[in-house]
Amino acid sequence: MTESATNKLANGNGCHRTSNGKHVTKNGFVKTHCLFQQPPKKYRRPGEKNVPYNASLYKRPFVESFEETPLIVAVLTYVGYGILTVFGYLRDFLRSWSIEKCNVACEREEQKDFVPLYQDFENFYTRNLYMRIRDNWNRPICSVPGAKMDLMHRVSPDYNWTFQHTGHVVKDVINMGSYNYLGFAEKIGPCAEAALEATHKYGAGVGSTRCEMGNLDIHKEMEQLVARFLGVESAMAFGMGFATNSMNIPALTGKGCLILSDELNHASLVLGARLSASTIRVFKHNNMQSLEKLLREAIVYGQPRTHRPWKKILIVVEGIYSMEGSIVRLPEIIALKKRYRAYLYLDEAHSIGALGPNGRGVVDYFGLDPKDVDVMMGTFTKSFGAAGGYIGGKTDLIDYLRKHSHSAVYATSISPPVAQQIITSMKIIMGEDGTPLGAVRLKQLSENTTYFRQKLREMGFIIYGNDDSPVVPLMLYMPAKIGAFGREMLKRNIGTVVVGFPATPIIESRARFCISAAHTREMLDTALRAISEVGDLLQLKYSRRVHRAPSVSWTSEESLLQD
Repeated sequence: MTESATNKLANGNGCHRTSNGKHVTKNGFVKTHCLFQQPPKKYRRPGEKNVPYNASLYKRPFVESFEETPLIVAVLTYVGYGILTVFGYLRDFLRSWSIEKCNVACEREEQKDFVPLYQDFENFYTRNLYMRIRDNWNRPICSVPGAKMDLMHRVSPDYNWTFQHTGHVVKDVINMGSYNYLGFAEKIGPCAEAALEATHKYGAGVGSTRCEMGNLDIHKEMEQLVARFLGVESAMAFGMGFATNSMNIPALTGKGCLILSDELNHASLVLGARLSASTIRVFKHNNMQSLEKLLREAIVYGQPRTHRPWKKILIVVEGIYSMEGSIVRLPEIIALKKRYRAYLYLDEAHSIGALGPNGRGVVDYFGLDPKDVDVMMGTFTKSFGAAGGYIGGKTDLIDYLRKHSHSAVYATSISPPVAQQIITSMKIIMGEDGTPLGAVRLKQLSENTTYFRQKLREMGFIIYGNDDSPVVPLMLYMPAKIGAFGREMLKRNIGTVVVGFPATPIIESRARFCISAAHTREMLDTALRAISEVGDLLQLKYSRRVHRAPSVSWTSEESLLQD
């Protein structure tokens, strides 16, 4: 790299955020990231730009879209939250005078002179805003969470403070919210049969840690298979995906180390970084200019006060960001990591199994060498239909974690039926089961993702993320529309996930769809019709872009990396 990466990045779009979270161009839209070597006369959606910097690092089209929040929608969203806040204070006043019943926890009268353990204001948002739409979450499911599911019907006699089950079951709800990317969440088929056999052989639980009496042969087989699947020297598995991040990052870094974390990293990564006692600096989401600036400052200035060199610099990113639907710019991050001699921690919770021609995650998606990623982390809870997480890398790294990771030393081993589910589903993806089922599911997921995203754009919705991401956020914005969208979709037998503040920026509430290979075209069309109806009812079609169909139809083969 003879030319400064900063100069290269300065020629393109760094995805800077304005006060409302997006970078606005002259025509009122956010610049769309499109990094690829473009053939002549290739169709592009209106508003997208070719970004010239580091184009040689990308072997395939890389298109991400983040349309700006319309100004009137942003204003009305703030007004909506303001009204809810005013009424919240009014209701708190009525509760303090016992005019309205208070259903939340509060300090006892005889403890009023003690230091308070519970601050009423800390729960203001929960009791006055969240409680209004609480019925959209924690819905009990009474079936396999596959492409379709059964929900237990419930009602609330006190405005969502408590729920009562009616005994009625809502049948065949199309599941658009579960992370069942490859459709392995099923009760019949080779995975279920193998898990049942493992239960008969080993039992349901282990009752010990790996370093004591919980190290079974099936665990070793699973870890060897994971290492081969990832293309790394060694791997180890953990019983919980969240703990894989939160308990292993503290084992890798400590005082005197620097962690550079993407601003949209998952809570498990944030918690792990905080527990490590390392210095944490946050760079803008997927923004290579911001990351390189922090790397340069870290090299030039070193540690605060002493200016000694950092013991270790660890870049922490995700493969697919579960709220944005965006894909990490891994080729550029690896280039920066090599340039500044940092380490890279890659969380592939959502991307493993869901991206790449072979389903091996974002590294496979970009055609990169797994050895360029120092710590490869992922979970089995999504594409594999199981539970737990893994870390892959060099043998020295894994041997170190086996001795120093709290999640390895103190946590109970993975349940044998779960381990067998992981082994069977992974072998299917790799094609080692002797059938083309894995390749068929990977192709189906790719086609479903492209079809669903294209149709939503044509309908006029604002959706975020990368064109190849099976996580599809549809923007709702206003707080009242969060609950209304979830309820209206359920009336049409579509199960969805809706998300609002504080999980997202205050004016960027959204519905999040997760596409699965188990979804048939008929299911997707049914869901799309319902989404369009609800979109018209709630006036959610905010997009101001002009959409037209590509002149050449897209095929799943185009998603494969070309040499």
